[in-house]
Amino acid sequence: MIFILNVLWFVLGGFIAGLAWILAGIIMAITIIGLPFVPTCFRLARYTFWPFGYDIVSRDQLTGQSDIGTGAIGTIGNIVWFVFAGWWLALMHISAAIALTVTIIGIPFAWAHVKLAIASLFPIGKRIVAVDELRLLPIRQGQTHSV
Repeated sequence: MIFILNVLWFVLGGFIAGLAWILAGIIMAITIIGLPFVPTCFRLARYTFWPFGYDIVSRDQLTGQSDIGTGAIGTIGNIVWFVFAGWWLALMHISAAIALTVTIIGIPFAWAHVKLAIASLFPIGKRIVAVDELRLLPIRQGQTHSV
């Protein structure tokens, strides 16, 4: 079922959304200030192409402790990210989610776009984890939202 959802997602807009993340990564690579964000762009592009069966989780929820990406430096990075790329990627995902909710069949895809919109606002300090792997890990401080 996950494979079928991923194929439908890819054909019905996931490919375009993934390309937007790759474009964001290329734009960030051109600038000096954006270089630290390039790996995040490409990880989220890969997630955007095939989101079902994976989840986005905060690293401090996984490990139970803060690191450079979940602390003050991560917060500053998320602010810089939001200004340069986060808001327009989030706007793209929210627009796609609204368009997909028109049909009943598009609701699971709309939910995936909402999750991607949230991730595109503040991606620093997050990790993409397979849902099967996530079930084995002790998650701390809250719930995750599976796609």
